[in-house]
Amino acid sequence: MEASKRTDSRGTFVWNTAIWALVAAFGAYFCMYAFRKPFTAAPFAGLGPWGIGYKEWLVSSQVIGYTISKFIGIKVVSELPAARRALAILLLIGFAEFALLLFAIVPKPWGIVCLFLNGLPLGMVFGLVLGFLEGRNLTEFLAAGLCASFILADGFTKSAGRTLFDAGVGEHWMPFLTGLCFSIPLISFVGMLARIPPPNQSDVQSRVERVAMSRQDRVLLFRKYAVGLSFIIAIYLLLTIIRSIRGDFADRIWGELGVEMVPSTFTISELWIALGVLAASGLTVLFKDHRGVFFLSLAICALGFLVMIGALVGRQMSMLSPFAYMVLIGLGTYLPYVMIHTTVFERLIAMNRETGTLAFLMYLADAYGYLGYVAVMLTKNMWREQLNALWLLESVCWVGSLFALFALSISAYYFSRKRPSNQPDYSTSQASL
Repeated sequence: MEASKRTDSRGTFVWNTAIWALVAAFGAYFCMYAFRKPFTAAPFAGLGPWGIGYKEWLVSSQVIGYTISKFIGIKVVSELPAARRALAILLLIGFAEFALLLFAIVPKPWGIVCLFLNGLPLGMVFGLVLGFLEGRNLTEFLAAGLCASFILADGFTKSAGRTLFDAGVGEHWMPFLTGLCFSIPLISFVGMLARIPPPNQSDVQSRVERVAMSRQDRVLLFRKYAVGLSFIIAIYLLLTIIRSIRGDFADRIWGELGVEMVPSTFTISELWIALGVLAASGLTVLFKDHRGVFFLSLAICALGFLVMIGALVGRQMSMLSPFAYMVLIGLGTYLPYVMIHTTVFERLIAMNRETGTLAFLMYLADAYGYLGYVAVMLTKNMWREQLNALWLLESVCWVGSLFALFALSISAYYFSRKRPSNQPDYSTSQASL
């Protein structure tokens, strides 16, 4: 009887901790988006240097800074001690907000430089938040909540920015003031992150202890699974391009679909996507067979690309409304995008008992993903007279989905041939739940 009470008490503590961590991570990263995305909801009409649209310059410069941040994050996020993560998050976002203040003050076209400086620190925030969540029996549940934050925040913070803009706030001041509105909630949520306890003994037995990685650790881990990881990173690169085009030029895409843009459209469309993605990725936490869940996650990724193809065909045949089309494209994008975030890399480390971190593998994928998006942005700017946002989105979706299905097949075959190392004892982790 006493043992049963201790087990119940331990299980309650685990779930209380999980809910605390979920709220903290969701809130902190949700707030970060208020310092990154709202400017894209303003028109910024007119041309910048070399006759390229000023908004294209702003989006491109921020993405370039964000991309460089991802490459820096491969080292910084992997090596930063856990005790310094919370302070690092606040310092990075504080610098980004200062860059938005400069953006409001300096004359055009120097705002391009300010948004580069704004993106430069923000790319490391996700990995720092993820570091509080990985290596736990409930990591997929927690990471799914974290991913839901950037799905919902993308739309919500644009709506917030657009609301300020429609209320009369100038387009250059709007990004700074939107971030300022989210500053106090951000500090509160980061404070919650700092109080999350480390993974317990059951977590470590099941998922492997996650420790800071040296350069040699990073090189060895990648070399061991280079072929399979390279295909997954290539898929992630394509997903990043699709997601970024759909997000950064949402106002234009909706317009080209014949829909009049209102602030709530961003939020409502992403809410449906978040619900679908959470249902798929969150359920994987119920399964303890790391190898089985790893291959299940690859199958869910494939399902996402099939949904994307279905949406493209449906629009061509006039079977879908613009809203349904955008939701399905978003769902097809975010299913594999989030599965890689929450499950693919996490279970790869767990099933092979590797010395490594989910954050390192995510940043390896993220860095090349955003590098690909920068290339697309530069190409779009060069051929601006021939391209429009909807055409670009659909072209990348077709190429990306077909290649991804091929790459997923190769990756699944590759990892099926890899012999897993000693498997963990799941009985302890199951008891803790």
